[in-house]
Amino acid sequence: MTLDQLRYIIVTADTGNITEAARKLFISQPSLSNAIHALEKEMHVSIFVRSSRGVTPTPEGETLLGYARQVMAQIALMEEEYQGTGTARRQFSVSTQHYSFSVKAFSQLLQEYPGPEYHFAIRETRTYEILEDVASFKSEVGVLYCNDFNEAVMTREFRDHGLSFHLLFEATPHVFLCASHPLAKKAVLTTEDLDPYPRLSYEQGDHNSFYFAEELQSTRRCARDISVSDRATLFNLLIGLSGYTICSGILNTDLNGDNIVARPLAVKDAMRIGYVVKDGVQPGRFARRYIELLSKYTKGSANERSV
Repeated sequence: MTLDQLRYIIVTADTGNITEAARKLFISQPSLSNAIHALEKEMHVSIFVRSSRGVTPTPEGETLLGYARQVMAQIALMEEEYQGTGTARRQFSVSTQHYSFSVKAFSQLLQEYPGPEYHFAIRETRTYEILEDVASFKSEVGVLYCNDFNEAVMTREFRDHGLSFHLLFEATPHVFLCASHPLAKKAVLTTEDLDPYPRLSYEQGDHNSFYFAEELQSTRRCARDISVSDRATLFNLLIGLSGYTICSGILNTDLNGDNIVARPLAVKDAMRIGYVVKDGVQPGRFARRYIELLSKYTKGSANERSV
């Protein structure tokens, strides 16, 4: 087993195509296929399932890829620590629920980084995929929340995925509305105030459990529910349909403008928003700085955190 072989299977898994992976790796397709076959033979597993549409990891392959990413991540950390002045292409990835402060911290990180070459990625994605991304080293940091309702389930998921959760702040529930919404004039809202309006939430795919919902009060019955997959669509529907969503109350006017407002919701609940990292793995330079920026942009009370 060589480091090149580990790098080969990671790139192949990320592209899902042998030809494309070979192009990115600057090797021939037969050489890449032979290297993967040799690793499969040595490890006694089938790493990929081949089809006319490309390649996908097998369950055993996903496990091996997790170890491979861990090895390559540790090597990258060593290079950062001891070859910090080198010209290697730097990499950093974060997976997050749909929070504007996560994007702002990521944007600030990019502005601070002066390197000539890098590949940074931010994935606003589903809750379970955040856990999977960090567990498999696709991302160094994941950002999500716990509360009294989902904490037992999430704690078990953290344990099963080999992750540790670190609290950033606790937020009281707020309702996001368009600035022209009839309820926007009220200082505090109740759940009964929301009943006549459509509720917007982020769909969670195959793991569409209430425990993985991004929104508080997700188990409360609503006559009109709308699921979306991205933040831009959700905000557009908040404006176009006079809908609402329940979340942390943190808004970034630089990113979202003045069309959306946050109003406190009178319920006994709280969001403990934090980040997850892989157990036993020291975060790299960019991950450490990103976590510092998350802390910076989430300091203070819910109202003070509206930046």
